[in-house]
Amino acid sequence: MERIGFIINIKENEQLHVLNHSCAHLLAQAVKHLYPNAKFWVGPVINEGFYYDIDLDGEEIKEEDLPKIEKEMKKIAKDGKRIVRHEISKEEALEMFKDDPYKIDLINNMDEADTVISCYTQGDFTDLCRGPHVESVKLLKNFKLLKVSGAYWKGDANNKMLQRIYGVCFNTPEELEEHLHLLEEAKKRDHKKLGRELELFMMSEYGPGFPFFLPNGMIIRNELENFWYQEHTKEGYQFIKTPIMMSKELWELSGHWANYSENMYTSEIDDRTFCIKPMNCPGGMLVYKNGLHSYKDLPLRIGELGQVHRHEASGALNGLFRVRTFTQDDAHIFMREDQIEEEVIRLIKFIDRIYAIFGLKYTIELSTRPEKKFIGDIAIWDKSEKALEHACHAAGKDCKINPGDGAFYGPKLDFHLIDSLGREWQCGTIQLDMNLPERFDLTYIDSDGTKKRPIMLHRVIYGSIERFIGILIEHFAGAFPLWLAPKQVIIIPVHHENHLAYANKVKEALEAYNVRVSVDDRNEKLGYRIREAQIHKIPVEVVVGDTDQNEQIVTVRRFGKKDEIKMSLNDFVESIVEEIKQKRLAE
Repeated sequence: MERIGFIINIKENEQLHVLNHSCAHLLAQAVKHLYPNAKFWVGPVINEGFYYDIDLDGEEIKEEDLPKIEKEMKKIAKDGKRIVRHEISKEEALEMFKDDPYKIDLINNMDEADTVISCYTQGDFTDLCRGPHVESVKLLKNFKLLKVSGAYWKGDANNKMLQRIYGVCFNTPEELEEHLHLLEEAKKRDHKKLGRELELFMMSEYGPGFPFFLPNGMIIRNELENFWYQEHTKEGYQFIKTPIMMSKELWELSGHWANYSENMYTSEIDDRTFCIKPMNCPGGMLVYKNGLHSYKDLPLRIGELGQVHRHEASGALNGLFRVRTFTQDDAHIFMREDQIEEEVIRLIKFIDRIYAIFGLKYTIELSTRPEKKFIGDIAIWDKSEKALEHACHAAGKDCKINPGDGAFYGPKLDFHLIDSLGREWQCGTIQLDMNLPERFDLTYIDSDGTKKRPIMLHRVIYGSIERFIGILIEHFAGAFPLWLAPKQVIIIPVHHENHLAYANKVKEALEAYNVRVSVDDRNEKLGYRIREAQIHKIPVEVVVGDTDQNEQIVTVRRFGKKDEIKMSLNDFVESIVEEIKQKRLAE
């Protein structure tokens, strides 16, 4: 699939990171000029640019106010003041910002090692900041304020609501213009918008964060699940289904109750507390413990499309990307220590094959042992990390080291998908777990007759079915490849009375091979029906008229293409069936 552009990850680009952080200060200075009572929390760089959280003491900034703020920012930039760094003590900082409760909070919560605090001054504005910054505000010319929204102080719904202004800054006007163009393209691809237009899914106020899949969306979902089962069967997986609700004692045993209970839904049954599962893992542990296992049984690959529920904050909910219930394509692999590398190599190649079907490139990140909160011996951690890294290289893949970001129970490989706009999505993961096998006392009988503890891998490929569908909607801009499209072929007779019979013949020929096909025989003009097919992004459009009927051929046009192809009915049916079978991407 051809990439139409590339949305830069500004946070990961060192030069743009500094530029955008400096522009956040420019924004704050302009806001202070226009709203003298404004106070500021934090203004970090994010993947998409920057933002600043602001307390306006009762005033409100609306979208229509952003041009006014931009004008003030340009005025300040044109003035060209230098940006000067100062280092001060904690006592001096507390005195300097004594009238700003947000800065006082930041200062008081700084690490004890920060004996020297830095701030930056540009003209009449000084802000607490580690930096670095550009040398002068005159370098901050090519910016755009994107939107304004609400944000709770420190992300806590119990705190005051602040106003968050988003923006982005580039070195040249051309780079800014290109970036804004791609952002507009991203808006067109918004999965919430396309989900409504293509009738894929809906949300309801009766279930915030609980998506409803409509018939078209269910077709996509079922295709993805069927594909998942087919490919995992080839890889030697067995499948299970574990209960959606289990007792609190299980979650205490797994450690989830101590670390995750605030995000779990509970219910009282027969005077006992039961929890709706937020993860599938504990159920998988019980399945493993249900029988005796020999070293000859390993590796044991157990897969489950398991529905989980998590109590996400209402403000964080976002279409299919952040929901309160979703289906993880979980699998737990139990193996001997000597099988780790071989199994991870096999798994990486498997994941690579799955993502290639969707035209999704990816990068791999190896997250290593946290500095403080971790379990297990350091020697085992070191061995596990080396095994994951070596397996990556042996599979022909590079991996970026993400030090200290592993889970407390083991290191992991994260797969970051790159879509057609160059955006990254963290989906797949391979996690090596040294915790649950110990907690659940999992064992197998080794060749010498002794009990041994299995090594365990957690892994997902889609991540969650719901979120993966959202990513695919935006990746393909709603124009799905033929095998995945809810409506694969539409047949449009030129005249109802003359060509409907032949249109139905074409339909029956395709239906014999389970192709999702329909005939648009509405009493509407031909041009209108063709446009409707385009609006609904149906991959294959067949118009039948006199010539087609007389010669038993079809006139075929692909979505997004202007040219038409004439071919025999038999050749057409064979080509469609083969394309679906091979799950080919649109050219």
